[in-house]
Amino acid sequence: MPSGLFGLVNRLDWIVNYGVMLGLLVASVWVWAIVIDKFMLFSRTRKSMDRFEQAFWSGQSLEDLYRNLSSRPNTSMAALFVAAMREWKRSFEGSSRSFAGLQMRIEKVMDVTIAREIDRLERRLLVLATVGSAGPFVGLFGTVWGIMTSFQAIATSQNTSLTVVAPGIAQALFATAVGLMAAIPATIFYNKFSSEVNRQAHRMEGFADEFAAILSRQIDERG
Repeated sequence: MPSGLFGLVNRLDWIVNYGVMLGLLVASVWVWAIVIDKFMLFSRTRKSMDRFEQAFWSGQSLEDLYRNLSSRPNTSMAALFVAAMREWKRSFEGSSRSFAGLQMRIEKVMDVTIAREIDRLERRLLVLATVGSAGPFVGLFGTVWGIMTSFQAIATSQNTSLTVVAPGIAQALFATAVGLMAAIPATIFYNKFSSEVNRQAHRMEGFADEFAAILSRQIDERG
């Protein structure tokens, strides 16, 4: 960072320096930590979904696949499959075989599982949305406060020359710049990750529809 910026920070009012600037710095670090975590999460989820779909459509029996995954489903789609199969087996292997409403129950447990997985994928995205929307206003508050302080200094010194006015205005505007530096990445990545959540949600819903159709045919055959 150029020495001029260090000089601006050192001359800032304590409310702007410790309140606004420190808060924005913490928010910016938090944003980038979430961004890195989400990139890794979505990458793992996409790859695990690809592996699960490859195993599901490979011709392996549903019973074998369920036995392999039931103890610890490692993907969103696997959790969806295990939840549906667990309801299926509970209805067919219980003491009283219950076919009435089985299709509806299977679809319900898959809907609940999808909602739970979407909630997991969306976790901490609210932080990005909050920083993206509030960051510029926090920076603007620092700017307004800095300009007020500058005008008070001008009134005290009774000197309106550019050498007196310019440093105070520059210090005040620095707070807005830092607010934008925190808010812009937060907004960009919030939109990107929201789109990724929707994409993966549609993928899970598509699989749920296909799997429900498979189980529906088996219910009709056994009924």
